[in-house]
Amino acid sequence: MIGANKPRKAVIYTRVSGAKQVREGDGLASQENRCREYATYKDYNVVEVFSDDMSGKFERRPAMDRMLAFLRLHPKDSVVVIIDDISRFARDVQAHIKLRQTLSEAGGILESPSIEFGEDSDSRLVEHMLASVAQHQREKNAEQTHNRMKGRMMNGYAVFTAPIGYRYEKTKTHGKLLVRDEPVASIIQEGLEAYASGRIASQAELRRFFEAQPAYPKDLPIGQIRQQRISDMIARVIYAGYIEHDPWGVTRRKGHHEPIISLATFETIQTRKNARPIAPARKDINLDFPMRGFMSCGCCGAPMTACWSKSRNGDKHPYYLCHTKGCEMYRKSLRRTDVEGAVENALQQLHPSQSLFEIAASMLKHAWDLRLEQQQGQKAEVTRQIKACEKQIEQTLDKIVASNSTTVVAAFEKRIEELEREKQILEEKRDQSVKPKRQFKDVFEPAMEFLSNPWKIYESGSFTMKRIVLKLAFKPLIPYTKETGVRTAQPSDIFRFLEEFTMKCKMVRVKGLEPPRLAAPEPKSGASTNSATPALRRDKPAA
Repeated sequence: MIGANKPRKAVIYTRVSGAKQVREGDGLASQENRCREYATYKDYNVVEVFSDDMSGKFERRPAMDRMLAFLRLHPKDSVVVIIDDISRFARDVQAHIKLRQTLSEAGGILESPSIEFGEDSDSRLVEHMLASVAQHQREKNAEQTHNRMKGRMMNGYAVFTAPIGYRYEKTKTHGKLLVRDEPVASIIQEGLEAYASGRIASQAELRRFFEAQPAYPKDLPIGQIRQQRISDMIARVIYAGYIEHDPWGVTRRKGHHEPIISLATFETIQTRKNARPIAPARKDINLDFPMRGFMSCGCCGAPMTACWSKSRNGDKHPYYLCHTKGCEMYRKSLRRTDVEGAVENALQQLHPSQSLFEIAASMLKHAWDLRLEQQQGQKAEVTRQIKACEKQIEQTLDKIVASNSTTVVAAFEKRIEELEREKQILEEKRDQSVKPKRQFKDVFEPAMEFLSNPWKIYESGSFTMKRIVLKLAFKPLIPYTKETGVRTAQPSDIFRFLEEFTMKCKMVRVKGLEPPRLAAPEPKSGASTNSATPALRRDKPAA
């Protein structure tokens, strides 16, 4: 029972389960309107409204804490706390009891248009029963949501937050479906395929590649990309068009969304990720030294390092140097302009003639057409391999049924999982062998542009592109000495092939492959011409 002095002040507390309900619903406003009607009926003056957007299972909530602090600033039993329903106060029995006690200690009086709170045993029993019902509803809703999400995943649909490169779009046949979010999806595709092929050597380089793209979202507030995001990305099979979630027991299965990379590319990435790294990720491989990792000491052959050196007056100068003890070039600084200039000069020499360039393009077109003709035969072979995998899976299942050992069963189950993944890759190859996804010009124009003039791409490219050009143009490592500069920089296989092809073309005679015939000797002076060329003589007919 409230004291003789009836309180005149009131505050309203409202709550919804999440921020999404705040954006898409009207729950907070509806609760506030109902509480204000109750306050008008009771002749209360509403002085403050506190709203939370988080689950009711938690005892500590920002708005709840502010409301309790507000109550402590007023005399005890002078402020009424109005809630729309007991489920808005808490949805956990223990949290409800603790909050009721904290609210009472702070001097608040809890009221609601849906229930009458009291301090007697019967009122407490009803209150706790209603709190238990609210907890049951919360747990039941969570179970139903979990079951629906799991069922949708088992049918090949993504249910969690859309990963970078995708967004949800509502469709008539699939409901909310992941679709490519351009241009980020194409950036991710280019980066992951480059990492799988080895053009991007490490995850650190992959991160720098994404950071160089203005359209790629960065982590706030640092304005960069955390390395953990790259590690998580390359481990997600959802980018290959598949769905899996081990905590729910959802094994890998084909998804309904469009993949960004192929499953074969994803498996290649996993192999590269789990393999021993070629070199550790270094923070000093940056825009200042694009050729670091491509240069070697011409004396000992060890890779060169690079650094900034401070002079006596405090100015910094960039240098490449050898760190191999015992080498005559040990710790002898080489100017960055000299080293990089020598390599750039060698790079400018790598460009075939126009006629040879046209021949290479014709050869690539012929290889493309030949590859298309081979696809039908490859499709039949892949189909045969798929049937073989299915047969092995059936045989392994029969062995599981006949086995009584848990160890053997576990080994067979692991083998089935491997066969299922192999089957998925083969099915993807079979589907891709029907028709090429790109035209000839889309595939080979970038390659021909590189072959025609790699220096042009290097000069106008980003830091990552410069390193890719160096990797494609030369065989690592490029030896350099202070006296002779670049020593016999070995071009890559494609440029060596073009060079050898040019040499063979120069060896062919202009008039053909057969040697020219020798001219007939002229007759000596006074000799008879009839005897010299009897076969070529033809008598004139008689007049």
